[in-house]
Amino acid sequence: MVHQIAAGVLVRDGKVLLCHRSPARRWIPNAWDFPGGPIGKDESGRDALARELWEELGISATIHSDEPDFSMASDDLELSAWIIRAWEGTATNTDEDEHDAVAWVTLEEATMLQLADEKALEWITLVLSD
Repeated sequence: MVHQIAAGVLVRDGKVLLCHRSPARRWIPNAWDFPGGPIGKDESGRDALARELWEELGISATIHSDEPDFSMASDDLELSAWIIRAWEGTATNTDEDEHDAVAWVTLEEATMLQLADEKALEWITLVLSD
């Protein structure tokens, strides 16, 4: 079974928002990751991301495209990520079962974190180099 995941790369003031996955999580515990989650059966990636950002961070994001800015795939995972530069609300950890912390980090700070996937650092580098 292939898990389809939508993620948001939120950017503000030269930083990106990362969420720390709770150590109790079954899948990739105790690592920093972009906010997001599974794409439902009848959802587009864009709609799933909007829903996940509301559930996890309490924000209404502006997602400009149906097509993701980044994507990757493995045997059991398809990850689509959108760069998010505008939203309404203040991003806070509203789903403590998923994450135990959220943080705005610079590229330098991101290099020192245990990230959920090696692609995350590549994407952070690209986004913060713009």
